[in-house]
Amino acid sequence: MKTANVERKASSPALPGHSGLGGTKQAFKPGTMIYPLPAVMVSCGDAPENYNIITIAWTGTLCSDPPMCYISVRPERHSHALIQRTGEFVINLTTEALARQTDWCGVRSGRDYNKFREMGLHPEPAQIVKAPLIAESPLNIECRVFDIKHLGSHDMFMAEVVAVNAEESLIDKSTGQFQLNHASPLAYSHGKYYGLGEKLGGFGFSVKKKRKGNK
Repeated sequence: MKTANVERKASSPALPGHSGLGGTKQAFKPGTMIYPLPAVMVSCGDAPENYNIITIAWTGTLCSDPPMCYISVRPERHSHALIQRTGEFVINLTTEALARQTDWCGVRSGRDYNKFREMGLHPEPAQIVKAPLIAESPLNIECRVFDIKHLGSHDMFMAEVVAVNAEESLIDKSTGQFQLNHASPLAYSHGKYYGLGEKLGGFGFSVKKKRKGNK
């Protein structure tokens, strides 16, 4: 079914202080247009001889309590069979400094390369799962699969978060908060990699009451 190439005018003008967007809209074919996304390196395998890394952007949170997340992988990818067999994987967050490694691990196959060795990355033992952590990542999320959804082009591995490993230097000693922004995290949007921009506010800033004396 073809998507009509129809222009739709916005129902109201831009609000004061708005970016100015809100004019004419054009119908676009249905697709995965939710961007930006994290570009993560997912490590898998249960022994050094089969350790592998796959770069994933189709990933996210399923539930906060209990903590659950997912990754979506094409069945033909080398890592798919490894994760399906072991039922475990590690989501390793990436940084601007890891941009080349992140991209390379997404376009090369573990059938042909030892990705850890080729990219100078170092596997480390996880707390619970047999899949390795990537030492160079600032945060490693250990996951255990509880369901696999066969959706179409991708299979979704739904997983419980069983352990988290955080770079100690990024933990604020006074608050205990993990400061990923200090590691310059990497984002993915429409086939390109980006760093994050400046902070615009915190959760709830739009309704936060100003302190007395502030104008």
